[in-house]
Amino acid sequence: MIELGGNINLVGFKEIESSELYVLKKIVGNYTRKFNDKCQNFESITISLKKIHEIEDSAKYEIQVKLMNDGKPINSEVTDNNLFVAVGDSLKKIESLVSS
Repeated sequence: MIELGGNINLVGFKEIESSELYVLKKIVGNYTRKFNDKCQNFESITISLKKIHEIEDSAKYEIQVKLMNDGKPINSEVTDNNLFVAVGDSLKKIESLVSS
């Protein structure tokens, strides 16, 4: 598990290349700032990565996001061939749930 800033946890990201991880940290950090502003009592966010159907150089990525707000979990899950799209889409789902 990789911890960012104390309230962001990345699970299953140790095998990701450092350049990709750098971009993912930026994406997650930007969304986390939004969540911190929009949530009543933002506690933490955990993003879990699972590779599925890995064949040679291609894989599908399953991303699960769990945001804790005021003791209540808000969850989303996205599966995509592109890691960045999967992370972005799952965080967008959380953002729409937090905004409503």
